[in-house]
Amino acid sequence: MKQRVGVYPGTFDPITLGHMDIIRRGAKLVDKLVIGVTTNISKSPMFTDEERLEMVRRECADIDTEIVVTGFNSLLMDFAESQGASVIIRGLRAVADFEYEYQMAGMNQQINGRVETVFLMADVSLQPIASRLVKEIALYGGPIHKFVSPAVRDDVEARVARLGRKGG
Repeated sequence: MKQRVGVYPGTFDPITLGHMDIIRRGAKLVDKLVIGVTTNISKSPMFTDEERLEMVRRECADIDTEIVVTGFNSLLMDFAESQGASVIIRGLRAVADFEYEYQMAGMNQQINGRVETVFLMADVSLQPIASRLVKEIALYGGPIHKFVSPAVRDDVEARVARLGRKGG
């Protein structure tokens, strides 16, 4: 029987509890989950590619499903094909996410119709969490412990200490 491979792509800058919710639930749908860590050229990352890869690997270490964490810098559908994936897993938080993701899924299907996109709704308690907001809160000295694991909180706070806090 052919192994079911799924890809969950993202920048994971940093990886949040919302990401982990989608990873844990998505891992139940496939035999192997490839977490593709990429750099979105429209975002300015707080962490380097290698730091984000290591952060995601550390956070996913206790998941039973086979998890592979790898970087990529190509079209998502080319990456999915190279990984032998038949499914792209995407998380949805709000209507705005749906509109963007729906458009992306349509474009991706035009590029490679052999790979399906599966949307998972974020847990209600995790829906407001966005990496961008976690970074902003941290840069202004706010608490982020409700949005990320303790290890990721430490990583973010250490980076903020190096970069310098904003505000008064």
